[in-house]
This record gives sequence, C-alpha cells and structure tokens, in this order.
Amino acid sequence: MADAIVAEGLVKRYGSVVALNGLDLVVPEGTIMGLLGPNGAGKTTTVRVLTTLLEHDEGKATVAGLDVVADAKELRRQIGLSGQYAAVDENLTGFENLDMVGRLYHLGKKRSRERARELLERFDLVEAADRPVKGYSGGMRRRLDLAGALVATPRVLFLDEPTTGLDPRSRLGMWDVIEELVAGGTTLLLTTQYLEEADRLADKIAVIDHGHVIALGTADELKAQVGGERLELSVGTEGDVARAREVLGGLAIGEIVVDERGHRLTVPVSGGSEVLVDGIRRLDAEAIKVLDVGLRRPTLDDVFLTLTGHAAEEKQEEQGE
Repeated sequence: MADAIVAEGLVKRYGSVVALNGLDLVVPEGTIMGLLGPNGAGKTTTVRVLTTLLEHDEGKATVAGLDVVADAKELRRQIGLSGQYAAVDENLTGFENLDMVGRLYHLGKKRSRERARELLERFDLVEAADRPVKGYSGGMRRRLDLAGALVATPRVLFLDEPTTGLDPRSRLGMWDVIEELVAGGTTLLLTTQYLEEADRLADKIAVIDHGHVIALGTADELKAQVGGERLELSVGTEGDVARAREVLGGLAIGEIVVDERGHRLTVPVSGGSEVLVDGIRRLDAEAIKVLDVGLRRPTLDDVFLTLTGHAAEEKQEEQGE
C-alpha cells in the first residue's frame, strides 16, 4: 500500500511562535488518519500546509505523490478540503454553489451540473437545491460544504473539524458519508474536537501537541498506553469530594481527577471488580454518601488528558493557529 500523505520534519513559524515543530506524519492510501490535540497544537496549520494554503519554513511534504510547494497547482486538482467554517456563497443556491465548483475544476458545463445533482442527492439536499444558501441551517451548510469538497472526486480529502456545530443526528449522518468515501478508496485526514468521532472513524490517530506528534496508533493502542481502568463516582457534597479523594488515594495508580462542581472523581486503578468492591467498602466505612459509582476502561478522553494535560472538553475550536 502506497502512502497518500507524507510529512517529514515540518516547521512553520509565525514570528516568534512555532506552530509546527518538526512534525512527521504518514497516511497510507485508503485510510483515515485522525489528528487530535489541544487548542493551538498545530492541527489546522498542518492541514493548511498539506493543502498548499500555507508554505512551511522547513521540512518536506508530499500528498498523492506531489510536493506541496513545487507541485502545488497540480496537487490542488487532486485534493478536497472542508474547513471549520462552511465556505459557501450565501447568495447562490445549493445547486449553483456546486455547479460553480465544478466549473472551477474545469469539469465542463454538462458534467458540473450532473455532479452537482449527484451530490445534492447524496447529502439529502435535493429539496433545498434551488433555494439561496442564506436560508440554510448550519447543518445544511456543513453538508453543502463537504459536497463542494467532493465535486472533483478527490484522491485525498482533508476535513478540518467537519462536524463542529452539528446536532447529533446530522453528525451521525456525516460519519456515514465519510465511511462510504473511504470504503470507495478515498484517503482522509481528519481533525476533530470530538473524541468519539476519532474513535469511530480513524484507522490511526496522531496526537499533536506544541507542533509535533507526541503519540501515534490505533484507538485501542493509545488506550493501552494509558493502561488500567477508571473508577468513577459522584458523591453528595464538596466535603465528600475531599474525603473520598483521601480515602481512595491508596487504590489509585495515577493522578485522581476531580470535578468539584459536579462532585465527581475519576480514579485510575487496576484489579477489575475487586478494586470496585474495595473502593465502595472504604467509602462506606467513612460514611461518605455515594450517588453513583462504576468501573470502565480508558477512553480517548483519558488518553488526551494523560498525554496533553488537558481534558478534551476544555478545548475550543482552533482559529488560525
């Protein structure tokens, strides 16, 4: 299997700020690579460099076998890009937007119109096809934007937080479309702030922090790096939180994460159901009121927190890293 994306030692500086600091990345053809990282980690900058929108300062990168600088013009014909914000013309209809993209890719009048109709049907936009986009909902605009990225049937597709702002139903629908694309042979680089999205879609996940990759593997491999299990519980009062933390300290094999506002604790442990029973006994002996308790395997949230020091839900959308 050939590699669709290869980045070696990418460096990008904005004055004194180093956005990319020796980033390495390889994405085989026909696979999905998920990029995760805290705000400002370098995800969007990576996408901009690989899609020829931004020139890097050091290193090299190829996409579909083409150099992102020397072959930029030809490369733009081979790739598709859907960014964080829908890049559509509000004053045109959905059909006119897609038809225009087809003309820009020199598909010809007939093929551009055919392709526009195909994609409007695929993205459930047929009924809105002849309405101005300014009347579309946010979810409809996101679907139209992704359709626009697919007009030229790209070999490599870049999606920068494609489901941000979508309701759960629309997000699930977008996931189905993405899976269909990759099943058809498209290679995808996906940045996302939804860890369940990376968990479901990505063949491999690269965690980026401070401009370079700090961990790489499948979702299961990354979870295995964190190790152990998580004892999660909620207690009655703020005072109970502090007492529970002290009582359960002897069971923890790592740092206990405390949400004081929600009166919740997450305790990294090992030992399965036995440690759960032991924990409950310790809490009961101290008359700590437990509202809810459970044991679970590590999630990508745990991976993210362990590797970057940030909880995923604390992240905001990246805006021009």
